[in-house]
Amino acid sequence: MDTSLFPNKSSVNPPQDAPLPYRMRPRTLEEFVGQSHILGQGKALRRLILSDRLSSAIFFGPPGCGKTALASLIASITKKDFSELNAITATITEIRTFIKNVHWKQARTGAKSILFVDEISHFNKLQQDALMPEIEKGTFILIGATTENPFFSINRALLSRSQIFEFKPLADSEIEAIIRYAISDSERGLGSFQTTIEPSALHAIIHSAEGDGRKALHILETAWVLAKEAGKDSCSITEKIVSNLSITKSIGYGEDTHYDVISAFIKSIRGSNPDAALYWLAVMVLAGENPRFIARRIVIAAAEDIGNADPTALSLAVATFQAVEFLGMPEAKIPLAQATVYLAAAPKSNASYQAIQNAIDTVSQERVEEVPPHLQEAGYKGAKILNRGNHYLYPHNAPDGVVAQQYLGKKKRFYFPTNRGYEKKIEQFLQQVRDLEKKKENNETEN
Repeated sequence: MDTSLFPNKSSVNPPQDAPLPYRMRPRTLEEFVGQSHILGQGKALRRLILSDRLSSAIFFGPPGCGKTALASLIASITKKDFSELNAITATITEIRTFIKNVHWKQARTGAKSILFVDEISHFNKLQQDALMPEIEKGTFILIGATTENPFFSINRALLSRSQIFEFKPLADSEIEAIIRYAISDSERGLGSFQTTIEPSALHAIIHSAEGDGRKALHILETAWVLAKEAGKDSCSITEKIVSNLSITKSIGYGEDTHYDVISAFIKSIRGSNPDAALYWLAVMVLAGENPRFIARRIVIAAAEDIGNADPTALSLAVATFQAVEFLGMPEAKIPLAQATVYLAAAPKSNASYQAIQNAIDTVSQERVEEVPPHLQEAGYKGAKILNRGNHYLYPHNAPDGVVAQQYLGKKKRFYFPTNRGYEKKIEQFLQQVRDLEKKKENNETEN
């Protein structure tokens, strides 16, 4: 049997030369910081872990929020065999070897097993399918961790057999608690070195971490190394030391964030909030979003959410798309910003969008009408013999450019203009047309 896939329980006291984030992993649920919505007193996940009755689960959330740390904690609590695989490097052969080993152990000792798969979203369909029959039979319990939305990256069949626990970014107060604990802990942290930290330096680390506990501890450890070189008997971490680290800001931007941010961007435009729309545009720009994707969504927003309340919006949006194609980044952010502000500040109407939806629903649900003879194409020989185009009234010959005649077999109305922007004028004009049609109907009834 390959025992390498059955490592020992997580070490309670990791080596002192291990990275600080690894050394500071919580040893008990009381030491675990964050995720109180699922791990607080009386919460289901906490009770399942403590009773060692956790079933297959997916831990989903951003980096540094405690997914792997909790898995390590479960390894130290559970009486089951605990094994780990990293989906980025694991092969289908390793998965099958693990399953074979589980069967071997169960047949001889009856031992139950847990498999922790980090970054499980990187498993392809074949690898995920290899787990399915054994999870279905209860051969082992799967705990998967992923920074990607599992509903985008994990098979539905696997999701249906797992509980989904969403982890949130750590709050600033929680990051502060982790930092202070690492500084004071003399067994695993920096407490044996008389380490102090300036409030401004603490704030700078918290700000740079952006909810990522692992990142906060990495910054702290690097700052501590530099401060230790400067001091003799004590170690003082200053704001100057932290600021000299030149920490690169990284924006977590996975597939689900891609959809969430563009959703917030469009909804901010629709809600006439240019500042919020610009904020989400800035997030996309800094995250390296494809500017053509942003420009396409701006074109859609111009037609769907502004429509005829300001017909100029669509022209500007299309021009923006062309400018993005012509310029490329970083200059393309300027026309993107111009269009964003214009659309957010424009009067809103989705009447055209609703109109085509109404028409599509009607055409889908009812028998499709034949084109009335007087509207049919009449520009070919024999058209008059077939009665094509006869009795058609040419609107431009009428004094007002409008003539009342039948355009549909059954009178239907799909478009309902709003009273906003240019659409107010459209409604006034269409009301005149309706009045003319009604007058014609009344005359025909009297005759």
